[in-house]
Amino acid sequence: MAEVPSIDIFLTNTLTRRKERFEPLRPPEVRMYVCGPTVYNYVHIGNARVAVVFDVLYRFLRAMGYRVTYVHNYTDVDDKILRAAEESGEPPERIAAKFIRAYEEDMAALGVLPATVRPRATEHIHDMVRLIERLIARGMAYVVDGDVYFRVRAFPEYGKLSGQPPEKLLAGARVEVDPRKEDPLDFALWKKAKPGEPTWDAPWSAGRPGWHIECSAMSMKYLGETFDIHGGGEDLIFPHHENEIAQSEGATGNPFVRVWMHVGFVTVGDEKMSKSLGNVVLVRDLLRQSEGSAIRLFLLGTHYRSPLVFRFEAIVQAEQALFRLRLAYAEAERALEGKGIEAKEEDVAGLLRPFWEALADDLNTPNALKVLYETARSVYSLLKLEDQEGRQRLAAVREALRRMADVLGIDLSLSDVELTEEEAALLAEREKARQARDFAKADSLREELVRRGLIVEDTPTGTRVRRRRS
Repeated sequence: MAEVPSIDIFLTNTLTRRKERFEPLRPPEVRMYVCGPTVYNYVHIGNARVAVVFDVLYRFLRAMGYRVTYVHNYTDVDDKILRAAEESGEPPERIAAKFIRAYEEDMAALGVLPATVRPRATEHIHDMVRLIERLIARGMAYVVDGDVYFRVRAFPEYGKLSGQPPEKLLAGARVEVDPRKEDPLDFALWKKAKPGEPTWDAPWSAGRPGWHIECSAMSMKYLGETFDIHGGGEDLIFPHHENEIAQSEGATGNPFVRVWMHVGFVTVGDEKMSKSLGNVVLVRDLLRQSEGSAIRLFLLGTHYRSPLVFRFEAIVQAEQALFRLRLAYAEAERALEGKGIEAKEEDVAGLLRPFWEALADDLNTPNALKVLYETARSVYSLLKLEDQEGRQRLAAVREALRRMADVLGIDLSLSDVELTEEEAALLAEREKARQARDFAKADSLREELVRRGLIVEDTPTGTRVRRRRS
């Protein structure tokens, strides 16, 4: 059994604006909540980035020996879902079910593990009602004509996550206009039903919850009033996560979350990706062109807190990097097949140490990928060593590659490519040209193979071919 390394983990905490040593409240247990999608449409690459980043954190913490409870929710009642239902003529619950299913299909294709708990907002209305009742009882919320609002001025620390006082937040916010509110910053906890909307019973009216209250109710139900990590996209810092803190701590009087983590925006060119600009890249569309592991390599190639510039050229580069990783792993497998050689655990641990250190430094996936690529490149020099010691070193590299890829969620399996007779003949003719050092002809034949949708890679142990997705 692999020994768990003793290593300190540091994470950047949005709340304190510092990189801090991570210490869970009840080790070896880690409790983590990440805001999931509002399920009214297919998800885009920005949603995927958040899911992949926290999937790697989940995998890494488990590899470090922690027992992780990971909660990832679905917002399945919301104004956007109601609008989509009205436009399509389908019931809101059918819209939500359709896009939850689509999201889970897309995430599975990206290699994202299912969270420990995947709650839906509509399954936890009673928990939200009870939380709102606590807020009203403590003077943190008030009822107006069946609607319930959170009283922001009753929570003096409001703005501590975003680092802005309420006055500045009000100036920069798109605040819901309602003259019945005591303060423009007060936000809805419960909305009295309008005709045709889905409703649930509550002491103040038949209606539905506001957006922010659901995450407080669901996270505390499964993780307790104080838990270790809360994550999401950078766009959620204000107002969503700011409001979560206010209503949760307002109800309990206890700190809500120890470490807040936020993933940077995805930009297309110089612009933030958004539906209003029409520059959204859907995961479903991207998966038709490239496979999930290549998309993961692209997403993990930039540190999670930095903006990520989306370019199709970068996806192609990630595909090439993935193919080289798979080739190296396959070569190691081939050389060791049937030899009965096992890796020494101390050799594997030495290879993994810089990888663990990279991830322990605020989940630095770009540096972790550098270690992965360097380890893969070492395969070819080790293939030349045919003695017992060389083969044991190769076995250690193979095992280290397998464990690194598992934590990063990368599939290293190399599929055989079926070629037509004509394609096989072109490939054989190109190989003859290379052997004859007729490189102009070899390049011309490579271009012909590319036009047919084949990518040709020349490696130290021979030529390998893969087929590009259409």
